[in-house]
Amino acid sequence: MKTSKLGINTVCAHVGEVKDEQFKGAISPLFMSSSYAYEDVAVKRYPRYFNTPNQEALGKKIAMLEHSEAGMIFGSGMAAVSTSLLAFLQKGDHVVVQKTIYGGTYNFIVEEFPKYGIEFSFTDGFSEADFASEIKENTKVIYLETPSNPLMLITDLEMIANLAKKHNLVSMIDNTFASPINQTPADFGIDIMIHSATKYMGGHSDICAGAVAASEVHIMRIWNVGKNLGGSLSDYTVWLLERSMKTMALRVNAQSKNAKRMAKWLEKHPLVAKVYYPGLKSHPDYELAKKQMKRFSGMLSFELLPDIDPDVFMKSLQLVKQSMSLAGVESTILSPTKTSHALLSAEERAHQGIADGLLRFSVGIEEKNDLIADFEQAFEAAVKKQVV
Repeated sequence: MKTSKLGINTVCAHVGEVKDEQFKGAISPLFMSSSYAYEDVAVKRYPRYFNTPNQEALGKKIAMLEHSEAGMIFGSGMAAVSTSLLAFLQKGDHVVVQKTIYGGTYNFIVEEFPKYGIEFSFTDGFSEADFASEIKENTKVIYLETPSNPLMLITDLEMIANLAKKHNLVSMIDNTFASPINQTPADFGIDIMIHSATKYMGGHSDICAGAVAASEVHIMRIWNVGKNLGGSLSDYTVWLLERSMKTMALRVNAQSKNAKRMAKWLEKHPLVAKVYYPGLKSHPDYELAKKQMKRFSGMLSFELLPDIDPDVFMKSLQLVKQSMSLAGVESTILSPTKTSHALLSAEERAHQGIADGLLRFSVGIEEKNDLIADFEQAFEAAVKKQVV
């Protein structure tokens, strides 16, 4: 059977399995060894080299989901981000970075790159002119994130890919918020796709991992740096991640459907000032999102009216958990100013449009009516607290 013709759920369930040749089990066996033979073997395996049986197999699943040639698994999303960037940047080089990115990535760039003599520029906006104006003679990489964290802004993938090719640059995207279920940037010409696999790939809030998908040539360059930095993942967690990814398409589709319903409901709520979700027709990037996304993600953000205390609202929620991270089957909520973007200064957050009243909502697989009921009682509690 041609794997290129397989449907997305079939890819999730079957591609990248380790065959159980001994006992013919239905799932991948787990190879826990940290020491392998080096004589008379086709592959000299070593965990830090990202090539144990479970690591190697899962890389194939990642690659097929992202419509790429090869994939790698890392110990965290930041390990995937940092290794990929450092694989293509060295002293004297320059990278153009999208204005709004994950706070951890922003902090890595501004704190670590000066130590390496790597220059960087953040764009003023998301248009072609915004990116093009930052390109210099020593620019090597364009780095973006779409949908962005936490404002769900959309960057034109095809535009970025064409701009990168025009200037002989490498294009990289953090594709975590969309997941390969909702968006495959390689189809629009993007070179390297990066994920916090902790999120939609893991999907159950119990795994910390990262992933990268790209061409064989680009992956080899990332591998050469990765084996020196040592950001590999334990094989037990690799095995758990492969198991979790079997249901990724089912989970993400359900979460995306729920998120659109919740976004529409929140948009009409009198205590909500603004909703950030690309699946809303009111979103400025709605048409672009339709062009390059299959669904619109299970993530959304919304801003409360100024007189509604976000802490009271969140603490009053009974079903939705006030929790770090995102993309689990359970719904969670957080304040970006206290978590994902806490490392940014107040001025930097204001420049990115991240207000104290902004809340990021990771929508799970619960029933929509149950989520709405929980939000309603939390809104009531916040209003009562305001009156008191």
